[in-house]
Amino acid sequence: MSEELKRDKTGRIIFTKKMKKDYTILFLMMAPIHFVMLQKVFNHYGYHAELLTDTSPEIAQTGLKYIQNDMCYPAILSCGQMIHALQSGKYDLHHVALMISQTGGGCRASNYISLLRKGLKRAGLDYVPTVSVNMSHLEPNPGMKITLPLIRRAAAAVIYGDMLMVLKNQAEPYEINKGETMEKVRKWQDYLSEQILHSDAYKMKKVKRILNDIASDFDTIKLDGKPRVKVGIVGEIYVKYAALGNNNLEQFLRDQDCEVNLPGMMNFIIFKVDNRIEDCNLYGGHQIKKMICSWLFDFCTGMQNAFNDAIKEHSHFQVPSTYAHVRELVKGINGYGNKMGEGWLLTGEMLELADSGYENIVCTQPFGCLPNHISGKGMIRRVREADSRANIVAVDYDAGAPKVNQENRIKLMLSIAKENLEKKEAESQKENSAVKAEDK
Repeated sequence: MSEELKRDKTGRIIFTKKMKKDYTILFLMMAPIHFVMLQKVFNHYGYHAELLTDTSPEIAQTGLKYIQNDMCYPAILSCGQMIHALQSGKYDLHHVALMISQTGGGCRASNYISLLRKGLKRAGLDYVPTVSVNMSHLEPNPGMKITLPLIRRAAAAVIYGDMLMVLKNQAEPYEINKGETMEKVRKWQDYLSEQILHSDAYKMKKVKRILNDIASDFDTIKLDGKPRVKVGIVGEIYVKYAALGNNNLEQFLRDQDCEVNLPGMMNFIIFKVDNRIEDCNLYGGHQIKKMICSWLFDFCTGMQNAFNDAIKEHSHFQVPSTYAHVRELVKGINGYGNKMGEGWLLTGEMLELADSGYENIVCTQPFGCLPNHISGKGMIRRVREADSRANIVAVDYDAGAPKVNQENRIKLMLSIAKENLEKKEAESQKENSAVKAEDK
């Protein structure tokens, strides 16, 4: 059998070292700011990675054609986008591979790669290699090694992406000079991509300095100070971030003159690492695995603390909560053993958003995501009991859900949010008038 079609005992095509040199590797776009930098990290280590950015409606139909239509919506979109890309005529099908992540947990996302292979077979493309990216030693490939240096650079890309995303979302709705915020985002993206790869910008000392510089730079943006409705977005991680999955939800909310809050990706990464440490504590396991996960947990939380300190000390923007604070908020409301998919973190993010002034929340609900429905929609009443300010709407996303219906549900939530904002403004003006009267 030729090197390019080497298979293991299950029939899976192995991604070889030769393929690493010759193949283009396609992977899904989720969070634009983060993933552009992550793509460059992979390319730095000798891969030819390319992001799939097409959001055409044919993608969902391709997914439905080749993947079981009772699978969760993110699976249909993820597999559909990859098969759609292969059928586009843009790539040499004998020198292209597909890359997808696996968490190794109970979420269906761990099985996307098997679904993708079945879909490829139905489409007559089963000779295209599919590569798993994971930290659970699933499906090893000689041509794909997740090394410690790669992990460190990827973690730096995530925290820098979180910083740019958070500051962009807080500044852009209020900017006086339109377009200034995105200019800064693009400038820092280019700079950071080079620094992560060719300097020590992934080491903690340099990370702190760069985060401070980013915060200081964004603090120079002139803002109008006009009160706006603040909206948080939570849900299954793909539909929460990906414009393809949520029908460009973030832009829709911006068009409604809202300030949007997307909780950072680092919380999700720390959550997944924390779960592995807890598994070792409860059920045993290799001490080396626990040691590596503990190091990674400390490394990521250290970066998150530097991120928070930079915003607090070098700008006037609101500081996001740490993972530790979110974990404490959910105590007694959702159990820490609930860790499939987004698990208790989804409930915690709703509590954290309401606690920090983003009480208007869109909970994105993809079809077929049971953990998300339990920890998201299923916990809305409990979140409201814990914080009466929470104004939450659960919006279903699937291939058959009309976009106009989704937007109308969100607009209804926003109408309540605007009424609440007007009441707050009226009360604030009344208090200010009373203070001025007393001063006279």
